[in-house]
Amino acid sequence: MDRLQFEVPVRITPAPGLPVEEIYGVEQALDFLQGWPARRQGPIYQKAFNACFGATVEVVKTEEACRAFMTFCRVSGLMAKDMMTPPKRGGQARALRA
Repeated sequence: MDRLQFEVPVRITPAPGLPVEEIYGVEQALDFLQGWPARRQGPIYQKAFNACFGATVEVVKTEEACRAFMTFCRVSGLMAKDMMTPPKRGGQARALRA
């Protein structure tokens, strides 16, 4: 498995009426974040971008980058309703609550 690949793909709905997309890793998340409108880039966006970029240069763990990206997607209203959160160590995956 590629070290930059997410354990569980992040499922997003980029716009109403569009199909769900899956983001499989850090590089794909960075591509998505780079296309995000500048006027909508706030502190949560910046944290996600920094975490994903940090993962590419091995200063941030991929798991941490995934969590930051998921937080950005959830806060931005992009997270697909059927998205499962990855299990915590020793736990089980669970569905996000609407």
